[in-house]
Amino acid sequence: MPEGNGMILAKEEENDAEVRREDQDKINEFGRLNARLYEVRDEISSLKKLLEKIDDASTELMMGNGDRVMLRLGEAMFEATEDEATEFCEAEVERHQETVDRLSEEESEILERQAELKKILYGRFGKSINLEEK
Repeated sequence: MPEGNGMILAKEEENDAEVRREDQDKINEFGRLNARLYEVRDEISSLKKLLEKIDDASTELMMGNGDRVMLRLGEAMFEATEDEATEFCEAEVERHQETVDRLSEEESEILERQAELKKILYGRFGKSINLEEK
């Protein structure tokens, strides 16, 4: 009989606790938090990749010889000096880093709330509920 994987519980591990409305609300909250956690982590990952690209562009600008460069903003290209392009890159890094910091804080808050909910739900349902990732 499989143990610990949430598929089949031994008779003594079963919990016949009735699922109350407040329990269901906590389970639903946990699920919503879990979905948001994945979104936040994906956003952080994407922003970190973008920050790496901006850092690479800044490095290329530093190695330049003072010529004018083409700066892409959305779909448009603009001619700019290396100094203007460097300032733009620095502003973008700052803006995106602030977003990463905010999302990292949100991730921590989500994990903290999930830990609280796990404690409550495992206390009530024991091994009858599985809140762990596979």
